[in-house]
Amino acid sequence: MLAVIDYGAGNLRSVLHALTYLGVESIRVIRSPHELRGADRIILPGVGAFGAGMQKLREQNLIPAIKDAVYVGIPYLGICLGMQFLFEYSDEMGHHEGLGLLPGCVTRFPDMPGYKVPHMGWNEIKPTRYSPLLQGIDGGYAYFVHSYYCVPLQQSDIILQVDYGIQVTAAVQRDNIYGVQFHPEKSQRTGLKILSNFLEIER
Repeated sequence: MLAVIDYGAGNLRSVLHALTYLGVESIRVIRSPHELRGADRIILPGVGAFGAGMQKLREQNLIPAIKDAVYVGIPYLGICLGMQFLFEYSDEMGHHEGLGLLPGCVTRFPDMPGYKVPHMGWNEIKPTRYSPLLQGIDGGYAYFVHSYYCVPLQQSDIILQVDYGIQVTAAVQRDNIYGVQFHPEKSQRTGLKILSNFLEIER
């Protein structure tokens, strides 16, 4: 069973539509910790503010359940804000703790001539190492919408980068933990392939 966590984030419907298009039949929308039982993989989508999103997860008591699932090896895919949640903290509108599953932080893009914030639209993704999430993907373009970006402490966690005035982490992996900063559900063939690859990852 594929668990898609619903904590009020805005892109849930488009993610579910993409998964249905890929032929996924066993999908459960999760709003409470006990509903995660029996999940063999987890997707945490999300858009919006980091602090507000983490507060929603706390209110629904989902944080311990998510961590427990990850610790026993269940594949996790965070999308956009769901990837940012993986890290220790964000400085978006204050200091907000994340899930702390990966070392690093989330910070705002610096002011750079010629580069608007948010980083919005299509950009070229470039693999930095092999990952099962990138099977059959040598590059391509993905759709981004974000004003804050992830800064992993371990370079080995980075599997995709994108150039936006600086080198920005576009995707990460450590063991069964995966995250993409872009929206695969809006990234056409490349995005659908990434989602399909995640669905085929074994524990």
